[in-house]
Amino acid sequence: MDMLKNTRFEQALESLEQLSASLEQNQEWPDKQLQELGDAGVLGWVIPPEWGGFGVSDAELMRGYQRLASACLVTTFVLTQRNGACQRIAGATNSELKAELLPPLARGEIFATVGISHLTTSRQHIRKPAVQASHSNGRIVLDGEVPWVTGAKYADYIVTGGTCEDSKQVLVAVPTKVTGLSVAEPAKMLALNASQTGAVHLDNVELDHRMLIAGPIENVMKQGQGGGAGSLTTSALAIGAASRCIDRIKEESGRRPDLVEFHDSLADDLQLLVDDLGISSGAESETTQQSATAEDIRQRANSLVLRASQAYLAASKGAGFVDGHPAGRAIREAMFFLVWSCPQPVLDAALRELACSISN
Repeated sequence: MDMLKNTRFEQALESLEQLSASLEQNQEWPDKQLQELGDAGVLGWVIPPEWGGFGVSDAELMRGYQRLASACLVTTFVLTQRNGACQRIAGATNSELKAELLPPLARGEIFATVGISHLTTSRQHIRKPAVQASHSNGRIVLDGEVPWVTGAKYADYIVTGGTCEDSKQVLVAVPTKVTGLSVAEPAKMLALNASQTGAVHLDNVELDHRMLIAGPIENVMKQGQGGGAGSLTTSALAIGAASRCIDRIKEESGRRPDLVEFHDSLADDLQLLVDDLGISSGAESETTQQSATAEDIRQRANSLVLRASQAYLAASKGAGFVDGHPAGRAIREAMFFLVWSCPQPVLDAALRELACSISN
């Protein structure tokens, strides 16, 4: 069964698009949107069938993310953080933890999120680990600050981790009601504030070993499932956000033929990325014979969403510069991809493009 070809999914997309602007204006947690995604079966996409989900293919998942991001980027971003937690739990060897958490996650009865940037891209320049970990006698203790957690206030579990004295890392599912965990006020960001993203403080949080997902091991985020910095998931969302802008330019070009060539150029770049993303996810493409790397796709996706959003503003003229116009929101959302899970090579490529006098 193709999970993307059903009426409930199409209805959810339509609803997400209609409510997208109000999320930005009111900065409300997308609870209604997540419920609709649950009704459409989306919450089961990344959970294996034996635990109550559907276990869709990578290709289906990337196409789904792209379509969802085109409808509402902030809701889709929240979904990826929830799905990242589910994927990490599903990839664990800890059958007890999977049996406890995955079925209610598939049914939408509980909400989980991730706080893992400090283990991959965020604060890696700081000598002292953001979260220190220790383990002994079947107990794991975490102490420090998880800098970026989406929806922590609404989460039942946070998949996060810490670094031990020997530089090995652990990944665990932390119940948000555990003693010593506190959620800071969400950061005020340029966009996506409805995601309620901010820091979580761990004051010597003690966990039973049964909450362990992976580790102790070096580079714990490179183990198992769930993607990492620069993963295809991030690119799929950037492509979805870009496609929304390109669609708006196409609508405008119906009244202004001078915009057609600009739309067509962006649309060609979009199609090449869609083809490459499909190949990288295991799907066949009629137009491309060789798959691109995840890093290359991310660099091009970042470039496209930045260019497409600014082209949308330019095509909208003065109206687009007025507060509340979707072109302004599109530009702010595009900026997010410069900082979200952005590994150094991808950042360097963006800086070279922005400082266009520097050759590669």
